[in-house]
Amino acid sequence: MFREEVEAFFRQFQNELCQALETCDGGAAFQADVWKHAEGGGGESRVIQQGHVLEKGGVNFSAVQGQLSPAFLKMLEMPDPAFFATGVSVVLHPHSPMVPITHMNVRYFEAGNGKAWFGGGIDLTPIYLNLQQAQDFHRAMKAVCDKHHPSYYTDFKKWADDYFYNVHRQETRGVGGIFFDRLMATDEITIEERFAFVKDVARAFAPFYTSIMNQNRNLPYNEQQKQWQLIRRGRYVEFNLVYDRGTKFGLATGGRIESILMSLPKYASWEYNHQPAAGSPEAAIQAYLKKDIDWIHVL
Repeated sequence: MFREEVEAFFRQFQNELCQALETCDGGAAFQADVWKHAEGGGGESRVIQQGHVLEKGGVNFSAVQGQLSPAFLKMLEMPDPAFFATGVSVVLHPHSPMVPITHMNVRYFEAGNGKAWFGGGIDLTPIYLNLQQAQDFHRAMKAVCDKHHPSYYTDFKKWADDYFYNVHRQETRGVGGIFFDRLMATDEITIEERFAFVKDVARAFAPFYTSIMNQNRNLPYNEQQKQWQLIRRGRYVEFNLVYDRGTKFGLATGGRIESILMSLPKYASWEYNHQPAAGSPEAAIQAYLKKDIDWIHVL
C-alpha cells in the first residue's frame, strides 16, 4: 500500500503544480500526453509552450516497472533486476533571460530485493544573477530541510554542488540548491519520515518559483542578453545529456524519448571559445558558477 500512496501523491502533485504554473504564466496551458511503458505502467507528460513567461516547460509524471539492464544493474549495485519507479520531473525554460531556468524532481524507487528509497531535489539556474533571490532560494530550501533533520541542508546542498557540475567545463550549472538520492529507512528514520520530507520539498517548489516569475517577468532585456541566455542554455543541455541520472535511467530502461528529453530548451546556442568580457554582468554570473558558496550568507 505504501507504493500506491506515494504514486497517488505524485499524481496529485503534478496536477497542483501545473495549475499553479498555468495561473502564474497566464498565457498558455499544459498539453497532456499519456503514454505506456513497454514492461508495465506508464505516465503522463505535460508540456507548456509559448506562454507569457514560459517558452517551454514540462511537468512529467511516471510510474513504471520492469527489468533493469545488466549494465544499469551493476551501476546501482543491485542483485535483482526487477524494479518499480515513480516520480515527477520538472524543467522550466522562460523566454526572458532575467527569469532563471529551474529544475526539480521527486522520485521513489523499489528494487526487486525489497529495498526502497526516495530521491529528488530543486536547483536554480539564473542567466543573470540576482544575489538576493539566490539567497532567498537557499534559505527556503534550508527551511524545508531543517524541519526534518538538522544535517539535511548541509548534506544536500553539497550533494547539489557536486551533482549539478559540468566537469568538462569545471563550472556548476547554476546556483545549486538541494539534491538527494537513496534516502532509505534507517534505524533512526522511517521510510514514512523520508516521504514526509519529500512531500514538503515538492510543495515548496511552486510558491517560490512563481514568486520569482512574477518578480522578474517584466524586467527589460536586450539582444546581447538574449544571446547570453542561449549560450547558458547550451551548458544546460550539455549537463542533461552527459551527466543527468534521470536521462540515463530513462534511456537504460526503455523510457519514452520525448518525455526523457523534455528537459531540453526550445532554443540553445554554442559559440566557439566564447568568453564574457571582463567586468560585464555575464562575467559576474560566471564567477559564481563554482562549488561551496555559502548562499545563506552571500549578502
